Amino acid sequence: METRKRLRVCEKGHEYYKSSNCQSCPICNKENKPESGFLSKLSSPARNALIHEGIETLQELSNYSEKEILKLHGIGPASLPMLRASLEEEGLAFKK
Repeated sequence: METRKRLRVCEKGHEYYKSSNCQSCPICNKENKPESGFLSKLSSPARNALIHEGIETLQELSNYSEKEILKLHGIGPASLPMLRASLEEEGLAFKK
């Protein structure tokens, strides 16, 4: 099954092509990427998933279990080691 990329325009007027139904604009994602902190280490889909869930700090992240985080659209298993390490650096961990 072939998936064609379609031209999209975000609310800021950026034009981009995407084949999925995801409305995330790659240009906005690059502009909004934090320069530091644990969110800066994540891919755009993973970062957007956490922000959409209201998770912007490690303290907020520690209120969730790994299983709960993996259920978020945009988070995959590859994100967990970095999230775990970031939590450990601050003396925190995922909820059991």
